[in-house]
Amino acid sequence: MLSADQIEEAAEALFAAEMTGQQIGLLSARHSDMTIDDAYAVQRALVAKRKATGREIIGWKIGLTSKAMQAALRIDVPDSGILFDDMAFETGSLIPQGRFIEPRVETEIAFILKSDLDGPATHAEVLAATEFVAPALELLDTRIVRLDRTTSMPRKVVDTISDNAANAGIVLGTQRHDPADIDLRHVGAVLMRNGEVEETGLGAGVLNDPVKSVVWLTERLSTYGMSLRRGDIVLSGSFVRPVEAHEGSKFEADFGAFGNVSINFA
Repeated sequence: MLSADQIEEAAEALFAAEMTGQQIGLLSARHSDMTIDDAYAVQRALVAKRKATGREIIGWKIGLTSKAMQAALRIDVPDSGILFDDMAFETGSLIPQGRFIEPRVETEIAFILKSDLDGPATHAEVLAATEFVAPALELLDTRIVRLDRTTSMPRKVVDTISDNAANAGIVLGTQRHDPADIDLRHVGAVLMRNGEVEETGLGAGVLNDPVKSVVWLTERLSTYGMSLRRGDIVLSGSFVRPVEAHEGSKFEADFGAFGNVSINFA
């Protein structure tokens, strides 16, 4: 378990890394006994620092929802992070050079809420509280090195959670759908980079149903006395592997009848 001083120190280091673009070393290497509860405590401290600069929370992201990603990090549960107003980009827009450190892109189904979801919610309650679902891209970044420069040890889940679940941005498509009218398990996407197909996947890759992902988030937040609010955007989790966004990359996600969304990197 980390002390209050260690939690604050970790959050301050992560905040500085975001401001300067200079990554820090693995928290898991510095604190071998670090727990998931510790990691969420660091995340909350980091979020408080961002809010103190005037940033506003616009929603949540859920990560590690696929079996493959959970196996890679040796966990059996997803993780979550917070979306801020400066993370929202319009589809087709240009990300300037230097905005992120090591950006990557994933395809997601976004839920936009029309009412609060207090406490653990059921599948039906999530659907009833959702105003619409939309195609989306999540932009990932890491303020923590992916590999320890000395030992080559990879990041652990406590590193990712502390780093706001590697969250960096969200791009919403313009299409809107009533979740009650569509089988989200069978919503698919083709993710292309510079016109070449990089990844394909189905919504079922997210815990077998993206709605279950939002249910999980309400359960996790309730354990910390938190909840989802009206107007929140919830990224339900990626159903493709993250794709590197090098300089000059142009991404397009084709969701078929569900819509499309794109983003460009200078």
